[in-house]
Amino acid sequence: MTNISLILGSVMSALGVAIGAFGAHGLKEILEKNSRLDTFETGVKYHMYHALALVLVGILKLIKPEVSFNLIGYMFLFGIIIFSGSLFTLSITNIKWLGAITPIGGVLFITGWIMLTIKVLNF
Repeated sequence: MTNISLILGSVMSALGVAIGAFGAHGLKEILEKNSRLDTFETGVKYHMYHALALVLVGILKLIKPEVSFNLIGYMFLFGIIIFSGSLFTLSITNIKWLGAITPIGGVLFITGWIMLTIKVLNF
């Protein structure tokens, strides 16, 4: 059986490194002009944290295959897409209303961590 969390976590980790490098080298001038370098770096940081959280979820699935971690994985994945994606887009385009979307991704992250805590407590 394919462990989608391990696959997605690995892919998202590679993507996080690539996005971070692209921001540091290819987009640095735009990010500095928009005064959004810190915003971009925050997006990369949370992207990587939660890509690794997806890997953790995949490892937990290997340890406890009878326990479903799918929803937790989706919380982290969609949190990355919404939280980090909105920060990346805001940083590059300077479209300020995108900052209103970011907290939705943050809520997904928090929900995923709370759900993970509950699952682990019930082992």
